[in-house]
Amino acid sequence: MFFDTISAYQRTEALRAAIELDLFSLVAAGRRTATELAEACQAAPRGVRILADYLTILGFLRKHGDRYELTDDAKVFLDRASPAYVGDAARFMLAPDLRESFRQLTAAVRRGGTAVSDEGTVSHDNPIWVEFARAMAPLMRMPAQLLAGLVGGDAGQPLRVLDVAAGHGLFGITIAERYPQAHVTALDWPNVLAVAEENARRAGVAERYASRRGSAFDVEWGGPYDVVLLTNFLHHFDVPTCERLAAKAYAALAPGGRALTLDFLPEPDRVTPPATAGFALVMLATTAGGDAYTFAEFQGMFARAGFSRSEFHALPPTTQQAVVSYKD
Repeated sequence: MFFDTISAYQRTEALRAAIELDLFSLVAAGRRTATELAEACQAAPRGVRILADYLTILGFLRKHGDRYELTDDAKVFLDRASPAYVGDAARFMLAPDLRESFRQLTAAVRRGGTAVSDEGTVSHDNPIWVEFARAMAPLMRMPAQLLAGLVGGDAGQPLRVLDVAAGHGLFGITIAERYPQAHVTALDWPNVLAVAEENARRAGVAERYASRRGSAFDVEWGGPYDVVLLTNFLHHFDVPTCERLAAKAYAALAPGGRALTLDFLPEPDRVTPPATAGFALVMLATTAGGDAYTFAEFQGMFARAGFSRSEFHALPPTTQQAVVSYKD
């Protein structure tokens, strides 16, 4: 385990190199030998052969003689021609600012929060969220579909939705697609909202998609809404700040409305399930006070903000979970 963990950066960089060279798409297009691949991506045959062999060891490729083919997962997620392509997510996940946060993890542990700045990734109008909006949307399609399933109500009736820190906008857009009478208001920084608006136009819901530009802490949320979305947002902040945001959600909701929170909710032991609980380390490295909160913690936050009750919903096969909080 020690050697696998200490050398894990090698796997990361091998995958990054393959994505930058578009190696998986080239294999899918019929370039199967190292020589063919090297010619197509203008690289040295020796370099491509060693990289492709390593990717075979990792399980991204299969090798028969001197020919390579994609594994099933690589076909779905790493061929640029696939609708489920996620290679662009590497730009955000390996962004220099995020990597620097982890290079200073020892200092973050000593400090109890990010060591790169006072606020980390949630600093004012941080450009990293434009990259997030553009790169991470494909990974959120399934969670967005699952979360939309928790909205409830009659799909034929009007529905007023506020998407807080909308990012790519996929969560609100998916609800608009499922509910033909839904009107969605997206709240985020102007440069980020430009990406969400592009996605709304692409999805054909732009006429029912409005924007509120600015910080969720400073801009008036408006309302009343039937649904407020808090997706992958609260984990960036400490408990008092989360309670302030929950209170703003409560005030923005109509009676009978609900807040839908999507997040990483570990079990009370905070170490299971591993893929969910491990997200707390990301928050330690990149934010001043964020965390992976348990359902009991979210339940308390929303109760103190005025909500009458909250429900937990697992969202398999994703590593995330949802909390639905009700306003009487």
